[in-house]
Amino acid sequence: MNLSIPQVAGVKGIRSVPGDKSISHRALMISAIADGKSEISCCSRAADPMSTLSCIRQLGLNVEETGQRIVIHGKGRHGLQPSSIPLDAGNSGTTIRLLSGILAGQRFPSIIIGDSSLSKRPMKRIFDPLRLMGADISGTEKNTAPVRIEPVDRLHSIQYALPVPSAQVKSSVLFAGLFAEGTTSVLEKTQTRDHTERMLGLETKKENGSFSVSVNRDIKIEGKHFFVPGDISAAAFFLAAGMITPGSNLTINNVGLNPTRRRVLDIFLSMGGKIEIENKRIVEGEPVGDLVVMTSEIKSDLKLHGAEVVDLIDEIPILAVTALFAKGTFTIHDAKELRMKETDRISAIVKNLRLLSCDVEEYDDGFSFEGGGEYSGNILPSYGDHRIAMSFGIAGLRIKNITIQDTECVDISFPGFWNVLLTQS
Repeated sequence: MNLSIPQVAGVKGIRSVPGDKSISHRALMISAIADGKSEISCCSRAADPMSTLSCIRQLGLNVEETGQRIVIHGKGRHGLQPSSIPLDAGNSGTTIRLLSGILAGQRFPSIIIGDSSLSKRPMKRIFDPLRLMGADISGTEKNTAPVRIEPVDRLHSIQYALPVPSAQVKSSVLFAGLFAEGTTSVLEKTQTRDHTERMLGLETKKENGSFSVSVNRDIKIEGKHFFVPGDISAAAFFLAAGMITPGSNLTINNVGLNPTRRRVLDIFLSMGGKIEIENKRIVEGEPVGDLVVMTSEIKSDLKLHGAEVVDLIDEIPILAVTALFAKGTFTIHDAKELRMKETDRISAIVKNLRLLSCDVEEYDDGFSFEGGGEYSGNILPSYGDHRIAMSFGIAGLRIKNITIQDTECVDISFPGFWNVLLTQS
């Protein structure tokens, strides 16, 4: 479906965003290996977490769904049952990578498949540490899905320094560590999102400039209640819309403000965004608040690289669109990981910016352009990538005659996004 973005007289009212995808995935998986019943409130219903839920069902667990509530009757770490057909992770890298850590410790074989996009994404990054732990895990000759996992007599602990910052790899190793003899430790130079650690009650230590977290199979995992706050990556689209659209005054409720996730908010504030945090609180270990955003005069003398990019990897498309309407230069380097997402996001961003008459320079690991110019509308491909579609949809609030192609791809992370964005209340 193609959608022509209408002009609006400001983005106003109160909005809610879906539950955080990262937390939703982990709540579902931890509930699956917990002893007893777990209840998850406000779990994301986007396609990716629902792929995780589907896999959990295939692994023999009783799941109840009522409104905003999901109940999973966990049977403990070894209560999962083999699936008679391959587990389908859909488009979800989080599902396939994290679930591999859990399945590496099971006493039965598993196969995990994905869609055409996921089947091109790199899996060697989890194969390497899991094999060091003794797992029998393999993929294609190109180290992509399908992922095949055979049972082994035992897993053993490792101390693993992440070669590339990745919360998915870290979490996969920590999940496998729940089944391994001894204590497994993961070290990272740049701290990635820490939801797994918080939800398992693990302590992160900082020593000699590195962050380390450890886990062992003696840790108890009991059924509990999980509350999933609103996804700050989804909220970023509305923050951008509020800042760049004249006449805006918008409140976004119940947004997760985890320190390892809120970098996009801090960048928006540094650009001059008029954003206030209200009703700050801690809910089950995660900081949460309501965000109020108004039309802002923003500037963009930003040069993002290194650790900053790790914290912002999912938000770079919407940051680029926001910077279109800011005075100054926007430059990003060290973002080569973007070329291995649902699409080559560096190429997709650059091509769409050029279709809007923005003069942009592309690098192997990023891009650069001057904001605050005059732009012209166009028909923009989404490349089947939810973040590309939503980001350039936001641009259409300011630039006339923008049409986004294949808009249904937003269901991967934000079902109903277009209705929520364009509803005036």
